[in-house]
Amino acid sequence: WDGFRALAFRDGDEVVLQSRSGKELGRYFPELLDALRDELADRCVLDGEVVVPREIDGRVRLDWESLSQRIHPAESRVRMLAEQTPAHFIGFDSLATGDRSLLAEPFRVRREALIEAVNAKQWCHVTRTTTDPELGAQWLQTFEGAGLDGLIAKPLTLTYQPDKRVMFKIKHQRTADCVVAGYRLHKSGPDAVGSLLLGLYTDDGEL
Repeated sequence: WDGFRALAFRDGDEVVLQSRSGKELGRYFPELLDALRDELADRCVLDGEVVVPREIDGRVRLDWESLSQRIHPAESRVRMLAEQTPAHFIGFDSLATGDRSLLAEPFRVRREALIEAVNAKQWCHVTRTTTDPELGAQWLQTFEGAGLDGLIAKPLTLTYQPDKRVMFKIKHQRTADCVVAGYRLHKSGPDAVGSLLLGLYTDDGEL
């Protein structure tokens, strides 16, 4: 997704939207807090993404640039952007419903709870799923141009395991000849690279 990973908590009128790192996101997406009150079950915790869909070149796609601009310190600008580029919440997992924790339940059970927890009207949605590999391959081709860079494959028996890469991300493989212009060390220490600054050559040979 071109989105922010987020946890949505609802307990009656009390709603919290936060990043996986614990950062409060609700102040940047006030319109979503109202939507979560209206379209989620009365008491639940959902895992998902905050996205901003926009029409670009005649096609609706998830727009990362518009989404990233929503994180702004000025409340007046936050309110303006909430009207101009409203955000949506896309749920892909359920951690709890009512008084019941679902962390130890298999994905099959959590998926059913997710569908029951989201009353999709306009702003809240549930990801599509399938057990048909041919349909999955069709989705990979169809939705890539809408801002989705791949598919996530999860075993139906998998329990919820936060901060662990236990699912499989399926993407198209592409290659490019790049020049490494710099790097940033990983937060774990000086023995690992966190990111690379890459350059590309144009068709006329300019870097």
